[in-house]
Amino acid sequence: MIHLLKWLYPGMKLKRWLTLFAGGVILFSFGGALAINYEYLGRAEEEIFRLVWQMVGSYNYMVTTVVGVVIMIIGSCIMLWATRSIIRSIIAVLIPDRSESLVDMIYQERKLGRGPSVTVIGGGHGLSVLLRGIKTATNNVSAVVTVADDGGSSGRLREELGIIPPGDLRNCLVALADTEPLMEKLFQYRFEGDTALAGHSFGNLFIAAMNEVTGDMETALKESSKVLAVKGRVIPASKEHVRLDALMTDGTVVEGESQIPEAHKTIRRVQLFPKKVPAVPAAIEAIESADAIILGPGSLYTSIMPNLLVDGVAQALKKSKAIKIYICNVLTQPGETDNYTASRHAKAILDHTGHGTIDYVLVNSAPIPDSMWRGTGATPVEIDEDKVNALGCGLIKADLMSEREAGRHDPDKLCAAVMKIIYSFGTKE
Repeated sequence: MIHLLKWLYPGMKLKRWLTLFAGGVILFSFGGALAINYEYLGRAEEEIFRLVWQMVGSYNYMVTTVVGVVIMIIGSCIMLWATRSIIRSIIAVLIPDRSESLVDMIYQERKLGRGPSVTVIGGGHGLSVLLRGIKTATNNVSAVVTVADDGGSSGRLREELGIIPPGDLRNCLVALADTEPLMEKLFQYRFEGDTALAGHSFGNLFIAAMNEVTGDMETALKESSKVLAVKGRVIPASKEHVRLDALMTDGTVVEGESQIPEAHKTIRRVQLFPKKVPAVPAAIEAIESADAIILGPGSLYTSIMPNLLVDGVAQALKKSKAIKIYICNVLTQPGETDNYTASRHAKAILDHTGHGTIDYVLVNSAPIPDSMWRGTGATPVEIDEDKVNALGCGLIKADLMSEREAGRHDPDKLCAAVMKIIYSFGTKE
């Protein structure tokens, strides 16, 4: 019974149509009565009178009302059952492999469609972890993704085909996908052996091919999103070819995103080459229209920062009235953020973008077992709340630790913490 009542939940957008359907049935019945003569309705009423008299030995006009109400209830149930069966038949043809009940599917989609508009900025594994969680809370999510990756399969396709690197874009598409596990495994499959395909992932090749077919990476991502039934949008920060360089404290310059951590030097700041790189208009629009903007998690200098250095992104971020959250990494990253505290992570972003780009810093408060980081070169990020507050940012602690992946965030915990911040503090006036 409770399961059936879900059809009447607020936001389902079905009650209005059921009411309209019932009105149509009433009009149809009334018209039918006029067409076939009232005489037949009178005979039916007389039969009801006779049956009641035989059963109870008397008659009360309230009985007619009760019988009418019962017939209405039966008719309503038949209407609801028939409507549900029609929709199920259509859904079974369009989406044959969905095992969820129809009412749960509709309710979930309606609920997610009313979720807040969230724009996430970053790249790498950290961003895909966040997206896996966020897609369970809202369909209105946009991922603005770095295009500075120059290593692995992405780097090779970038050099050979002259396209922006597809690796981080692929990870975000898969993270936001609402498709069967086999399709996800296919997109993440990496070829092995000694052939020219060795090291390439199928998803990277698919996006590269889609780019060739459509002639534009932004369009290629939109079409790829349809294949994967992606909830939300994946947007490259720029469609231009860029290189990420790092100026170290010793005065040296390291060129290339993949080479920066390998230098094992202290980073003073990073910059794009060329310095003036236009942003994709959709990325700016996603920032301007967001209820909440999230930076990270992910590599501070090589995943998050490249997006903020694209012309127009930091400016749009500062102007936005959305709540802005930076998700600090659980562990430091060897060669990139050695010995960085939470405040130093946030300060690095503010130094590159100016104040007004972070409202809250979200950090993990759960203890991290030594076995998760000893011998890796990484250490747990120290939470120095006073210094974070001194930067003009609020600090929020929560258990964000994954129990399956060492030193990683848990998608569900991360989503719960982020949505709590969004609903608690809301959009700034």
